[in-house]
Order: sequence, then C-alpha cells, then structure tokens
Amino acid sequence: MKTAAAAPEAETQMTKEVGLRVLWAIVSPIFRTHWLRILVGLITLISVDFLQLLVPRLVQEAVDALAAGSATTALLGRIAGIIFLFALTMAGLRFVWRYMIIGFSRLLERNLRNRLFEHILRMDQPFFERRTTGDLMAHASNDLSVVQMAFGIGVVAAVDALVMSLAALAFMLAIDVRLTLIVLLPMPLLIIATKKLSGMLHRRFNLVQEQFSQLTEFARATLVSIRLIKAYTLEDFQARHFGRLGNDYVQSNLRVARVQGLLAPTSTLVGSVGMLLLLYYGGVFVIEGRISIGGFVAFVSYLTMLIWPMMAVGWVANIAQRGITSLRRIHQVLAVEPCVDGMDATSLGTLPPAARVTYSCRQLRFTYPAAQQPALQDIDLEIGEGLLGLTGRTGSGKSTLCRLLLRMYPVESGMLFFQGEDVTRLAQAFIRSHIAYVSQETFLFADSIAANIALGRPEASMDEIRAAAVLAAIDEEICSFAGGYEAAIGERGVKLSGGQKQRLALARALLCRRPMLIIDDGLSAVDVETEQEILHNLRSLPSGRTILLVSHRVNVLRHCDSIVVLDEGRISGAGSHNDLLGHDFYRIMVEKQRSHA
Repeated sequence: MKTAAAAPEAETQMTKEVGLRVLWAIVSPIFRTHWLRILVGLITLISVDFLQLLVPRLVQEAVDALAAGSATTALLGRIAGIIFLFALTMAGLRFVWRYMIIGFSRLLERNLRNRLFEHILRMDQPFFERRTTGDLMAHASNDLSVVQMAFGIGVVAAVDALVMSLAALAFMLAIDVRLTLIVLLPMPLLIIATKKLSGMLHRRFNLVQEQFSQLTEFARATLVSIRLIKAYTLEDFQARHFGRLGNDYVQSNLRVARVQGLLAPTSTLVGSVGMLLLLYYGGVFVIEGRISIGGFVAFVSYLTMLIWPMMAVGWVANIAQRGITSLRRIHQVLAVEPCVDGMDATSLGTLPPAARVTYSCRQLRFTYPAAQQPALQDIDLEIGEGLLGLTGRTGSGKSTLCRLLLRMYPVESGMLFFQGEDVTRLAQAFIRSHIAYVSQETFLFADSIAANIALGRPEASMDEIRAAAVLAAIDEEICSFAGGYEAAIGERGVKLSGGQKQRLALARALLCRRPMLIIDDGLSAVDVETEQEILHNLRSLPSGRTILLVSHRVNVLRHCDSIVVLDEGRISGAGSHNDLLGHDFYRIMVEKQRSHA
C-alpha cells in the first residue's frame, strides 16, 4: 500500500533517475501508431536532400564544358531543364514531408495532451496538494508546445542536417580527399562548443519552465480571487509581485538566449573559416590542376550545403535539449501513480451497483502527509440507511472522514469497508458512483444554471433538473432570474449568493439519485427557514437512502436519526439529539444557539 506521505519522496527520486530510454517509452507508442506517416515523410525529406545534392554535379558538368569550349546550346538547355524539373519535384516533395512530419508532431502533441489530462483526472487528493494548478497548466501548454517543436521541425532539421552533411561530405571526398580534410579542420571547435553549451542550456531552460509555472499559477490565483483582492485594495501589490515574477522569467529567458546566441555564431564561424580555407587551398588546387574549375564550383556548393548542417547542429541541440527538458517535466506527472489503490470493481463479480449503501469504519485512523498528529484515530462507526448527523469542533476530523469515505486519501487495509468489502480492494470509481457529495467549498462553472445542476447527469431532462431544484429549495429563485434555468452565473457562480451556490450544489447532488448523499457543511450559508424546508424534502426521499450530514446547527442535527460527535479525531459521543444533551460539547452548543435564537 502506498502512503500519501511517501509519495513526494518517491516522485522526486523518479525524476532524478529518469533517462532517455524512459522518455522514449512515453512517445514510442505514438510513433508505432503513425509509423507509415513518419516513413513517408522521411523518405520525401531525404529525396529532397539528394535532389539538392545532384544540382551541383549538373552545374559542374556545365562549367567544365564551358571551360573546355565544348558546351553547346543543347547541352546547357538539357542541364537547365533537368534543374528546373528537380526544382518542381522538390517543391512537391517539400509539401509532402511538411504535411507528414509536422502533422505527426501535432498528432503527438494531441495524444500527449490527452494522456496527460486523463492522467491528471484520475489522480488523488495528495497529488493536487503537491502541485499547483499553474504548474499543471504549464505542462499542458508550454511544455507540450516545446515537445511538439522538438518532434516536428526539430526532427526535420536533425535528419536534414545528417543526410546533407554525410552526402555533401561524400561528394566532397569524391572531388578531392585532401581538400575535404583541410576545410573540416575547424569542425572539432563546433563539437566541443555544442557539448558544453547544450548542458548549460538544459539547466537554464528547466529554470525557465519552472518560472513559467509560477507565473501562470500566480495569474490564475489572482483572477480567481479578484473580488477579495479588490476588497483589500491589493491591486498595486499584486501587480508589483506579478511584475517581479515576470522580470525573473525574462531574466532567465535572457540567460537561455545568451547560450542560444553563442551556438549559432559558433556554427557560422566554423563554416566561414572552412569557406576561407576552401577559397585559398581550392584556388591553389585549381592552379595546380588537381581539380577542375567545375569541380571547384561544385565543391563550393557542397561546402555551402555543409554550412547549413553546421549551423543546424547548434539549433538542433538547442531544440532537442528544450524538448528533453519539457518531456522530463511531463514524465514527472505521468510517472506518479495515485496513492489510493484499488482493483477493478468489475473483476469482483459479487458487487453489482447497489440500491443501498453501508459503510463500516473499524479502528479507522488517518494522518495527513507531513502532519505530526493523526486527523482521525480509533473510529468505529456503522453508516447505513437513514440520516446520520456529524458534528464537532473545528478541526475535529469531520471533513477528513467525508474525504476518506469518498476515497480521496489512502487508508490502511482492514479499516474501511464498503458493502462489506475492504475499500482497498475496490476501484475508486465504483465507490464514488454510489455517492453524491456536497462540499463546504461549492464550485460552480461559468455556464448556465441548468448545466451546473446537470453536471453529474448531462442527459437529464429539464423536468428532472427542476425537480432536483425544488428539493433543494432553489426553484423559485431560479425562475425569478432573467433567463431562468438558462441564466449564466459567471465565473465560479459570482452572480449568486453563498446560500444560492450551496443549494445549486445540493440540487446537482440530488439529481444524480445515488444511494448515498454526503453534505459536508453544505447548508451553512442557508437561512433557517429554507434549511428546514430542505431537511423536510430530504426526509421525503424514497427509503433506502443513506445521508451523512455534517453541521454545527442544532436545528439541523435534531432531525437526524442519530448523531456522532467528533473531538480531536475521535468519537466522543453518539446517539440521538436527546441522548447527547448530556454530552458536554453538544450541550454547550445547544445552549449557545438557543441563547442567540
């Protein structure tokens, strides 16, 4: 059994040890799927390169004929026609390889994005406590774009440079071996510079990506909490902090640019020195008669073709390092598995979808990662049909218990049982498919009211949506809005009051018609009269429903079949409302609320 506490250390260790073979395993299935597309793209790319390499040979033939005085109009016309035909062919082939290879890189980006998104969706709560939303957004945007470029134009440049350099060298060697060796003398300088600068680039670009994550997260958090920021007049403070983050990001990008700026000039310098050597020694060889004038012209053309691969070495090294860095960052997410384990529910056979739900806690204990004290300990509790109230001081473990029932955090084997089965043997999705949940923090989408209520059942009819709203005592208010159920509620339901948000969330849960309903202090912003109407509606639901209601309100708890009181993570009392009047905490809570009534 994995533990939430051990997960961050394991995640860090995995990212340190990851190598190119592991990174290749991430993208290799996509390559296998689209191998034919890649093959066609590479063949057409190489074909273009070889056609380019044949042109100098044709020019050499023409120049030598002119120098020898044997050139004819027919000969020059034939050579010009062949070169024109090559140009048309290369234009068509360039379209094909761009469509095939660049298109493949977009398919790879799409597949990786889908895989990353699906992986994030199945992660558990500890994962989201370790990673910010901005960091995950950076992975799904900036990092994927870099990977797409590396496997798109980066692959094209690498293959093109390799084929062109090897073929150009072969043609140059065929003209004169000694001259070829002379013009290649500066090449070791490029190799040494590329190796050193690529390592620097990797470290600096990794920092750039991390800072982009911080910048994205800060912007997201600011926009989400814009009303709070304005209420505290923090606009200038936030703007200054955002400016500092932006400045750090720019400075890190400039440090990357300095490395990139050294790679291209170094490549150009090596090529230019090679050209100077060619002009001098090649001219000497022509004078000595070692090579013809046509051969010299062809050699100049091939060296010019070789300069592009020399320049491309730095560019390809740059884009490859950036791609590897971003792929490693994506691997950091994909390599992390949920701490909440469970086998596939369909393999059990003995547990079809249940019409009624029972939950059993047996000496249940739980400690949050990095926490010193357990949040829950020695919890023995049977949760079955009916309305169960849960109360206790702030921080006593009420919400923690709700989260464990929803399988948001891992628990040890033998402590929590669903329908008599150990939850560690059940898939999370199977358990959650029986539970509807209303949390303390209501989340609504920037969509219509109807769409927000129907989140759990998109296929629900408008009559069913309205019926759920009636049960949540929000129907009349919805109908009073301009647009009714089609009214847009803004980002996170900004146009609604706290009580309206909570009742919409309750309607969403009720529409799912699941056998268990957990309301984790989800009625705290609702007035007493409306709250009593909701409780009456919950009581009128068909029998067999299991409802766990977390609340501090005595007017709510007194309607429960039984009440459990938590104190410092332990059950300190249980029974009906009248039974608990002798319990210190519950009695004090009752007296205080009566005195304020």
